[in-house]
Amino acid sequence: MGSDGDPARADNHPVLAAATEQLEEYFAGQRQEFDIPLDLTGTEFQRAAWSALASVPFGETRSYRQQAEAIGRPKAVRAIGAANGQNPVPIVLPCHRIVGSDGSLTGYGGGLPIKEFLLNHEQSQQKKH
Repeated sequence: MGSDGDPARADNHPVLAAATEQLEEYFAGQRQEFDIPLDLTGTEFQRAAWSALASVPFGETRSYRQQAEAIGRPKAVRAIGAANGQNPVPIVLPCHRIVGSDGSLTGYGGGLPIKEFLLNHEQSQQKKH
C-alpha cells in the first residue's frame, strides 16, 4: 500500500512485464504456451477447473464435459462452465478452447466473437508451423 492508503502501483512488476511480453508474442504468432507464475484465488473446484484449462493444447478444443471428466467430476458440466466464467486470466488459462459437446461456441466472458477470434488465431498459427 502507498502511504496514502491506495494500492501501490505495480506497472513495473516483473510478472506483469512478463505477462505483457508473452501476450504480445501470443498475438504475434510467436508463442503457444504461457509460463507466467500464477497465484490464483478460488475454490478448490475452480482451481482444478482452471488447471484443466492449462492442459488443453494450443489450437485444440475440448468440451465442458471433457474438462469435467479431466478433473474427475464428469457430472459437473454446468459447474465447469461457471468456474470458467470466473477464470481470472483468460487466454493464459485458455477457457476459449472449451466448447459445447457438439463443437458449438458457447459461453465466453469476452463474448463469442472474441472466442471465435482466439480459436481462429490459434488454428491459423498451427497451419503455419
